[in-house]
Amino acid sequence: MKERTYEASLETKMQICVSLKKLMAHKPLNKITVSELMEPCGMARQHFYYHFEDINDAVRWMLENEAIAFLHRYEGSVYWQDGLLQLFQYIQDNRAVCLCALHSLGRNHLKRFFQTDLHAITRNNIQAVCAQCYYTPSEVEQEMICRFYVGALVNTMEEFLLGEIPLSPQEIIGFVDRVLQAHIRGARAFLDEHDMDTEGCSKEEE
Repeated sequence: MKERTYEASLETKMQICVSLKKLMAHKPLNKITVSELMEPCGMARQHFYYHFEDINDAVRWMLENEAIAFLHRYEGSVYWQDGLLQLFQYIQDNRAVCLCALHSLGRNHLKRFFQTDLHAITRNNIQAVCAQCYYTPSEVEQEMICRFYVGALVNTMEEFLLGEIPLSPQEIIGFVDRVLQAHIRGARAFLDEHDMDTEGCSKEEE
C-alpha cells in the first residue's frame, strides 16, 4: 500500500513538473500561479500542496530529479565524465527552463544547489586521476583542488547556459578532463623534480 502511494505521489509530481516546465519556458516563476500550473494536470489547486510547499520547491525537486540525478548516477564511477556530460546536455536541452530558474531564483541559489553534488563527483575524480599518476596530495591539497574545479564548473555551467561559451557539452567536458589531468600530472612532475633537486643538494653537501 505504501509503495503504491509513493508511486502515485511520484507520478503526480512528475506530471506537475511537466506542466511547470511548459510555463517556465515563457514566464518567470513569480508570474506562474498554482492554479494555472494545476489546470493542465486536471487537478484542483489544493492538490499541489500535497506534494510541494510552493513553486520554488517544485523547481528544486524537478532539478534534483532531472539534472542532479545524472551526477548521482555516476558518483564514484570511472565514467564520471558521462555524468557531467549528461548534466550539460540537460542544460542545453532545457535552456529556457534553466534560464528561468537562474533569473528567478538567482545565481547564488543555483550555485549552492549544484555545488554539493559537483563537489562529490569532482573529488572522486581527483582521487582517481591522482591514483593513475601515483600522486598522493594531502587532504588539504585535495580539498583545495576540488574547490577550485567545482567553482570553475559552476561558472562554466552558468556561462554555457547564458550562451557565452560557444562549445558543445562534449567539448566542454573534454576540455575539463584534459586540464584536470594536466594539472595533476604537472603537480606530480614538479614534486619529482623537487625531490631530484633535494637529492642533488644532499649529495653536494656530502
